[in-house]
Amino acid sequence: VYLSPRLWYLRINIIEAQDLVVPGDKNRNPEVYVKAALGNVKLRTRVSADKSLNPRWNEDLMFVAVEPFYDHLVLTVVDKNNEEEFSLGRCMVHLSEAYIRWLPEPVGAKWYNLEGGGDVVEELKFASKLNMRISLDGGYHVFDESIDCSSDYRATFKGLWPPAIGVLELGIIGASVLVPMKSRDGRETTDAYCVAKYGPKWVRTRTVVNSFSPKWNEQYTWEVYDPYTVLIIGIFDNCHLNGEKGPNPKDPSIGKLRIRLSTLSTNRVYTYSYPLIALQPSGVKKMGEIQLALRFTSPSYTSLLAAYARPLFPKMHYIHPLSVYQLDSLRQQAIGILCSRLSSAEPPLRTEVTGFMLDAGYQLWSPRKAKANTERLMDAVHVITEAWKWFDTIKKWNNPAANVLVIVLYLVVVFYPSLVLPTLLIYCFLIGIWQYRKRPRDPTHVDIKLSLADSTNADEWDEEFDTFPSSKQGEVLRMRYDRLRSMAGKVMVMVGDLATQGERLTALWSWQDPVASAIFLALCVMAAVVFCSGLVPPRCILVMVGMFVMRPPSFGIGIPCAPQNVFGRLPTKADCML
Repeated sequence: VYLSPRLWYLRINIIEAQDLVVPGDKNRNPEVYVKAALGNVKLRTRVSADKSLNPRWNEDLMFVAVEPFYDHLVLTVVDKNNEEEFSLGRCMVHLSEAYIRWLPEPVGAKWYNLEGGGDVVEELKFASKLNMRISLDGGYHVFDESIDCSSDYRATFKGLWPPAIGVLELGIIGASVLVPMKSRDGRETTDAYCVAKYGPKWVRTRTVVNSFSPKWNEQYTWEVYDPYTVLIIGIFDNCHLNGEKGPNPKDPSIGKLRIRLSTLSTNRVYTYSYPLIALQPSGVKKMGEIQLALRFTSPSYTSLLAAYARPLFPKMHYIHPLSVYQLDSLRQQAIGILCSRLSSAEPPLRTEVTGFMLDAGYQLWSPRKAKANTERLMDAVHVITEAWKWFDTIKKWNNPAANVLVIVLYLVVVFYPSLVLPTLLIYCFLIGIWQYRKRPRDPTHVDIKLSLADSTNADEWDEEFDTFPSSKQGEVLRMRYDRLRSMAGKVMVMVGDLATQGERLTALWSWQDPVASAIFLALCVMAAVVFCSGLVPPRCILVMVGMFVMRPPSFGIGIPCAPQNVFGRLPTKADCML
């Protein structure tokens, strides 16, 4: 059993510096920035806009710090002169001196003396200073997994943890029909072990040597704080037995699966054999099966329902949200810390194992994932597209009886609007009841068709497993670049079309087209007068609009109406694009 060290977000708000001493030309405007280093991670601010000896930044730098706080934060003020850089001084701050906060309370600024800026600084009787706010923010959750597939969402500070809602029990029974992973003494073999992670607790089974159907029969438990969390299980081949040869042997992965707790019925035992699917440069391959026994027990159904109503993230994520770039950078720092700490445990959990379990390379480009995510998006908006197609058939009067029924329902909605919301709610309820019989009986696992792993060609597999930066050269790299340009070009055109429609909407009152803006404003005034005077009831206007939209084809259904013609003629900024 391994426990992840407690991780904190370290926030450094660099405000300003005073009395800097710049070597060389005294009349030169210095270009000053601050470098911060914590362990192996280095960050820097932008160059100060105040090109003076008292520059200001007011910029935040964020690191991931690990308990216990033995490390030092090193800050260096640097002057950039053309291609050369000069240190104007530095200071070291022990992390134990940082202010610990778990609420969005202000942190007091503090001045730090800069030392070691060179001979010029050493001769002076005063020291340059750096004004900063340094705090350890325990109100955040430090993400080491992807946000959508995380096994924990609790804040770092224990006082902010919600009460546990249940217990997760996992029985790792064994595996079967595993593929050979290596050769020993002229025979193909596999030395498999299993790793499971939920929250900060990692577990590792013993290694079963020389077996394609290992049996572990080990059981583990975790406390559950949120049903949206995911249990991650992976199987690996142990390449560090009997003095395996090689300069840097690694434990290759056999397969991995994720099980989301919210898809499990409470107090029910699931005993299934899950397929182990692995992606390889040659394509997708089934590596075997793993037998698991799983149960999520929740003693209080009230606490389970309350967990659904609770915010998913700690409050600091909403009060002082972090950008997507910050979350990604901090996650990479957290993964590096966990890989280092767990690899030094006994027995060690190898760096490649930790990285595989945490999806360390999830952000790398993959044409297969891009296509799969596009299809997922199309499936998500499938209801809207199908509704639009159905309405288009209604406008074409392909089925007159259905058109008459739709018109009658529309008139009922117009004259009895109080029935709209109850009708929609009852309709949603009936759809849910109808879909209940199709509910999944088994926990979800890896879907090859959803991932498009069964329709990916060899070149796309080769591109997905390419290193970053790319190890390819010549014609292959040019072909992939051209393909990426083609895909990006289509996205560029689509974004431009969306921008065009938005600009036409804002052009209604921007007077770029005086005639169109005058028509729009005149119609707005006329409509306001009609509605306020009560000459034409709003229901009559809705009836006329509905009848006009659903008019029969003999009345010119395929020809755009006047509002569409006016909107299509509105100017856009596309005319100003190069």
